[in-house]
Amino acid sequence: MPRGRYSLHDLHDHTPLGEEHFHCAPGPSGWRYVSQTTAPSGDHLGSLDLTLDELGRPIRMELHARSWQVRGAALEGVTWVRNDPSGTHATEGNVRAHAFSGTSPAFLVATARLLRLTPDSAETRIRLVTFTDPVLAPRTVDQSWALVNSEAHATDNGPLVVDEYQVSDLDTGDRHTVHLAGDVVLSAPGIELEHLESPPSPPAH
Repeated sequence: MPRGRYSLHDLHDHTPLGEEHFHCAPGPSGWRYVSQTTAPSGDHLGSLDLTLDELGRPIRMELHARSWQVRGAALEGVTWVRNDPSGTHATEGNVRAHAFSGTSPAFLVATARLLRLTPDSAETRIRLVTFTDPVLAPRTVDQSWALVNSEAHATDNGPLVVDEYQVSDLDTGDRHTVHLAGDVVLSAPGIELEHLESPPSPPAH
């Protein structure tokens, strides 16, 4: 069961945004990721509890940011309920999309598990509903993913396969690189793996 800590940074000026303490593991249903996010001051910012099925689809997501909350799942696309801090107004949403996204590194792993790309795969389009901090406002984004390199590195625990993905935002044309090892993000824009207590779980096939 990988357990560790990511540091999160602003994409533009690299200002530290906080840390995400996580653990994740394959399970009977597919894969589960649980995390707590803290500000640079140490204050609690939010949490994520995400469960995927064996095909990589989100069967349960509970996302918190300050006092905002979103619960969602793959249902006729993706469906969610968003609650405001007072708890008096709940907004439902549904989009013909494949999965969820957000600031957590977990969503990059989840997308890779859903797409199951190989180096021979063509560039693949995917539609995601992303929830933006600090109020978890939903936004639909279209991306394309390609697995451009897969390389094995020798470690004390055996070979560690690192996958390099090229991810493009089809609305803006922005393109960036994501490095994954199994179910752990090694690096991505705004994300750095700072500590890992145990080896990553192998990727889904």
